[in-house]
Amino acid sequence: MKAAGDAALASLERRLGHAFRDRALLVTALTHASAVSGTRETYQRLEFLGDRVLGLIVTELLVTAFPKATEGELSLRLADMVRKEACAEVAVALDMGSAIRFGGGKAQRTVLATTNVLADVCEAVIGAIYLDGGIEAARTFVEGSWRERLAAATVPMRNAKAALQEWAQANGHGVPTYAIAAKSGPDHEPRFEVEARVGSLAPSRGQGRTRRDAEQAAATVLLTREGVWAGP
Repeated sequence: MKAAGDAALASLERRLGHAFRDRALLVTALTHASAVSGTRETYQRLEFLGDRVLGLIVTELLVTAFPKATEGELSLRLADMVRKEACAEVAVALDMGSAIRFGGGKAQRTVLATTNVLADVCEAVIGAIYLDGGIEAARTFVEGSWRERLAAATVPMRNAKAALQEWAQANGHGVPTYAIAAKSGPDHEPRFEVEARVGSLAPSRGQGRTRRDAEQAAATVLLTREGVWAGP
């Protein structure tokens, strides 16, 4: 499959706010395994690097924005801001998907362009920017692309599972348990339904793209139902 054209890459660079000195890095960051054969490089190594760079930069942003937050709260905020869904949203906002190099035709491209792939490519692009322009270039990109998420993070963090466990134990209900009640969707885009149980109380259910999200949703439902929280 041919590499993305210079015009398309230049357009993406404008959206990224970074003109690559070594454009081959950007091409690699956009290359899915289906588009190569043999030992040619894909985005996977850059994704590995970009994940760490993103984590470092977002951690710095959070430490500065929340000087009184505990380590536990910072960890929760970090996990929320760098989760795959957040990275995929950035990729969609910048239309990275249109530049990804997939093998096969349009139908296969549609199948492969999942949340996980978009998130991985976003992290790979961060890794590419870091190698091309250093930490300051990567920081400029992350700060710009995650600005709205950081602003939203100023709202008090609500960890439903932690709140439910604290409330349940304080009221003699024991430790909450969670079990997958149902799983639907294809393997590359699963959807989980989880049931939360607390003592003799009626169970609650929640759904999410990941088991973690579904557990949080189920805990939120139970907290709301029992009047512990006013609402989600």
